[in-house]
Amino acid sequence: MKDLYKLKRQADDLKKKMQTITLEVEVKNVKVVMRGDNNVEAVFINGEENPDVKRAINKATKEVQKKVAKKFQGQISGMNIPGM
Repeated sequence: MKDLYKLKRQADDLKKKMQTITLEVEVKNVKVVMRGDNNVEAVFINGEENPDVKRAINKATKEVQKKVAKKFQGQISGMNIPGM
């Protein structure tokens, strides 16, 4: 149980560090600002911020992460990883 708590703490620390990394990518008239945890901070189209596109991308990212986690959950639990 102690190992599981330590693993959770390490994962939380890693997530915090990932949130501090940002990247801006610009293609033609579209600029996306994204964090290392795959959260989109902002989307600009023709120089104007578009919060609806940002929300849609973030929602899609979360939904696909949930779907992937659900699909592979059985495979991970079948690996007999201690503490899981």
